[in-house]
Amino acid sequence: LHFPYFDIYRKQVLKQADLVLALHWCGDAFTEEQKLRAFDYYEGLTVRDSSLSACTQAVMAAEVGHLDLAYDYFGEAALMDLGDLEHNVRDGVHMASLAGAWLAAVAGFGGMRDHDGTLAFSPKLPDALVRLNFRLVFRGRRFLVDVRHGEATYTLLEGDELELAHHGEILTISPGTPVTRPIPPQPRRRRPKQPRGREPARRHQQAAP
Repeated sequence: LHFPYFDIYRKQVLKQADLVLALHWCGDAFTEEQKLRAFDYYEGLTVRDSSLSACTQAVMAAEVGHLDLAYDYFGEAALMDLGDLEHNVRDGVHMASLAGAWLAAVAGFGGMRDHDGTLAFSPKLPDALVRLNFRLVFRGRRFLVDVRHGEATYTLLEGDELELAHHGEILTISPGTPVTRPIPPQPRRRRPKQPRGREPARRHQQAAP
């Protein structure tokens, strides 16, 4: 932060999205309403003076239904070095932000969680993306997740039967038998405000809430 400390200490401000990260990693400890309210609250306080913030904010923005905002943060994480957003790429790449872009895609738009050892997905795509697919290995099973607007398909590529959850529905995936399930419609939410001057760049023409 390029401000005098005496000015910062008189304000309620967060350097990076640490508390929002807790909503991700300990998500089963919060209700959906609590996560939405907490995310919106901390959006107004977090200045993202760290390349580690955008990916976490992307994951949780996607989970609580701010899909266009999640896409903006996803772009920020992915383009951190290509766009030299921090004006310091001459000193080296931001490896954590690059890894965070993968998390934003898989845990954000793919909705992957593994609370209590159960692998679960709640995929949903922003308008700017038409398709997302990724491969994972979980307990010796290699599988493909293919997400489109309106549906997701799970295909076991290698290993024994795999049990996972799709938007709360338990599925058993067998070799050679892809399983497709619909994606529930997502509510349009009012975009939360960030601290003045710290809004992420808009990366897609978005409809009004």
